[in-house]
Amino acid sequence: MVRGVQAQPWVQPAYDVGLAALVVYATSSSDDGLHQVVGGAMALALLWRRRRPTAVMGVVTGLALLQFLLGAGPMPYDGALLIAMVSVVTHARSMRHVYAAGAVVLVGVVVTFGGLLPFGEQDSEALGDVVAIAGVCAALWLTALVLRTRRLYVASLEARAATAEREREHLVRLAAAEERAEIARELHDVVAHSLAVMILQADGAGYALRSDPDKAGTALRAIADTGRDALEDMHRIVRVLRAGRADSGQGGAAADADAGRRRVSLDDLETVAERARAAGLSVELDVEGDRGGLSTADELTVLRVVQESLTNVLRHAGPGAAVAISLRFGADAVRIGVVDDGGGRPAGARAAVDRGGGTSGSGGNGLVGMRERVEVSGGAFAAGPRLGTGWEVEAELPLTGRDKVPGDETVGRAR
Repeated sequence: MVRGVQAQPWVQPAYDVGLAALVVYATSSSDDGLHQVVGGAMALALLWRRRRPTAVMGVVTGLALLQFLLGAGPMPYDGALLIAMVSVVTHARSMRHVYAAGAVVLVGVVVTFGGLLPFGEQDSEALGDVVAIAGVCAALWLTALVLRTRRLYVASLEARAATAEREREHLVRLAAAEERAEIARELHDVVAHSLAVMILQADGAGYALRSDPDKAGTALRAIADTGRDALEDMHRIVRVLRAGRADSGQGGAAADADAGRRRVSLDDLETVAERARAAGLSVELDVEGDRGGLSTADELTVLRVVQESLTNVLRHAGPGAAVAISLRFGADAVRIGVVDDGGGRPAGARAAVDRGGGTSGSGGNGLVGMRERVEVSGGAFAAGPRLGTGWEVEAELPLTGRDKVPGDETVGRAR
């Protein structure tokens, strides 16, 4: 952060003591007790000129007025009045005090050197003295005003720099939190779905190992395929974590290396549905419309919503449940629906309803992750139990960048 040059803490007090000592030295030129008392009091008051500039100006002005009323003429230590004026101009909070300090000094010059007091000049040279001394005081006042403006400008720059740094740190924390949440969602989707399928396949393979070796072999191959895909997804997530380091000098090579990797998209929908069928679910996949306006990120969101919904069915309803997946690609949005029959069991034991505020109770991360994914894309998400048995998930994502959208013709239907 940009900061002004900070002086040593002892410099300013030493400077103030030096000014007070200078006033005391000017007082020592007179043997009169009145001058000794007035000059010493002015010097003592100047020690507080930074913390209480207006009060110091008032004290020094009062002492000078007392001096003049007692018939004493101008003395060298009256320069304390100019020091007090400069202190008010540079350190006072209100501009009214700044103007008042200059007016007090100007009035004092006119009264003292304009012949209004008994010891003032009475000839034609009085006007010249007033103009000359008033000009010096005005130049000193303007110089102090420039110093004040400069000090306030530097303080404003420091305040802006501090605010900008706080905002930058806040944005960094928000970005880090968002990135952690995205990684957590991706890890949960990959690990939870893959493990759920692999566990059910492993259980089925164990039961069928002796009675039906071919079926057990099919289940083992499904486990291997699921594990390989999950491992590839984990590698992709790790590459995202290392992207910042790879971007510095290796962006082109990294992009070429990633080009040969498997890209997760809606092309994997049938694979996800087939694995859910292999795990014991009865899955019906119905896709209508043209998905040409869907971005890569939105394709991943749609896939993960379907995948996580199937994972929840496997976990809560178990093998034998029937699931209907519908994707409707319209002119401005894609609508996702995943409905299951709960395997004939009530849905009360499953996660609480999510209507945009997340799950309540022990709903886990699945519904929260789906809702966050959809909302990041600007869509809407809702999930909850159906009347009777089963569970329903609904999501809608807006589509952007479409040039032409065909009618609602059916482009794919799989059972």
